[in-house]
Amino acid sequence: MNKRKVILFLILTVLILMQFVKIDKNNPESKPENDFLVANNAPREVEGIIKKACYDCHSNHTIYPWYTNIAPVSWWIKGHIDEGREHLNFSDWMGYTAKKKAHKLEETMEAVGEAWMPLDSYTWAHAEADLSQEERDILMVWLKNIKIN
Repeated sequence: MNKRKVILFLILTVLILMQFVKIDKNNPESKPENDFLVANNAPREVEGIIKKACYDCHSNHTIYPWYTNIAPVSWWIKGHIDEGREHLNFSDWMGYTAKKKAHKLEETMEAVGEAWMPLDSYTWAHAEADLSQEERDILMVWLKNIKIN
C-alpha cells in the first residue's frame, strides 16, 4: 500500500472507533416548581420563545437531535450543553440564591438584548431559535419585570 492509502485507512479507522465513544444524553431530573418559567409565571408566548431558544443548553430538558449520535460532533455539542447548564440552568432556578438569581437575570437580559444568545452555532442547526427583534423585545419587557425573591 502506498502512503496515501495507509493514511486514509488510519483516518477512517479512527473515525469509526470514535463512534463507540457515546455521550451521556440523560437529562438530570428536576422538579417543575424549581423551573424558571414556572417560578416566574411566564406567559405562553414568553415560554415558547425561551424554550425554543434557550432550553436545549440551559435546562434539564435538552432534546438531542440525530446528529448527536455522530462523533466528534456529539462531543462538541455535549460540551456546549454542559457549559450552558453550568453557567445558567433554568431547571434549577429556585435553587439559586436571590443574589445569584439577580445576576443571572442581568446576564440573560444582556445576552438577549445584545443578541449574542442563542449562539450562531446553535441557530445554524435550529433556525427556529434565531430570535427576531420582536421576540427579543417581548423577552426584554418580561425579564425586566421579574421580581427576585
